[in-house]
Amino acid sequence: QAQLVESGGGLVQAGGSLRLSCAASGSIFRIKDMGWYRQAPGKQRELVATITSSDSTDAADSVKGRFTISRDNAGNTLYLQMNSLKPEDTAIYYCYFHTTWGDYWGQGTQVTVSP
Repeated sequence: QAQLVESGGGLVQAGGSLRLSCAASGSIFRIKDMGWYRQAPGKQRELVATITSSDSTDAADSVKGRFTISRDNAGNTLYLQMNSLKPEDTAIYYCYFHTTWGDYWGQGTQVTVSP
């Protein structure tokens, strides 16, 4: 069964940038949309950004203008470009693929932004 493998997290100073990747280890079909969630300690999970199979995107107000979601042409790798990072962006970031047959989730990658 295909899995999602995330990479790109790490420690960065405020104002810096990171690029998260989420790659499918096998073929995933009938993808309807993809996206990123994040969860900070003691806080509820938050939907960060989404992209549909027709490349329509949306993002949370808290990251609009700073984060950009995209995918590769094959549609099996998802990206999140994060610029102008703030300490409040510190969280574990999870990617997902929503398909006709169900959802796939990444293992999570830690993003830590220092003041």
